[in-house]
Amino acid sequence: MVGPMLDRADAIVVLGCRVLPSGRLTTAAARRAAKAAEAYLAGVAPHIVTSGGRRWGAQIEAEALRRALVRAGVPEEAVTTELWSLTTHENAVFSAEILRRREARRVLVVTCAWHVERAIQNFRRVGVDAWPLPSEGVRAGALRRVYRRGHELVCTWLDRRALRRAHALVRAVPRPGPRVSGAINAEENAR
Repeated sequence: MVGPMLDRADAIVVLGCRVLPSGRLTTAAARRAAKAAEAYLAGVAPHIVTSGGRRWGAQIEAEALRRALVRAGVPEEAVTTELWSLTTHENAVFSAEILRRREARRVLVVTCAWHVERAIQNFRRVGVDAWPLPSEGVRAGALRRVYRRGHELVCTWLDRRALRRAHALVRAVPRPGPRVSGAINAEENAR
């Protein structure tokens, strides 16, 4: 089911996907939830994180995915929702924090096959030992595949740029210098 790369993980992360305003999952989101539930129920991992804070009407992606997992037989206590992310990069950043708190080191990432490469890159860049578990879909036509590939290339570039910008901001934050005997500035040191 998972393939030769990984048959056991500490957690599964399901990336968000568009949800209908009624709360029903789109076909792609339903495939992701089904793949995660299948892996969980097969004993591949003891925990699932649903990731995605985007709202579609009154519905939040991660919450809709959680409900689908519970309906599929996954216990509620085995699912954590990550409700802040709006992009694949943010899925990785915010899920990584949840995974660290749970001490989950090896993780399966569930998303569409055309999206999985970029998702795995993002998770690995934030220090997660991530492995793909793509949900199966209907093979898209040539034009759709070209569009998706172009979309993924642009988004990969934007994700890398966002990560570089975040690192630059962290490096630019002034750090307090050492204080000498409680003195605040050089004039006080001279006294």
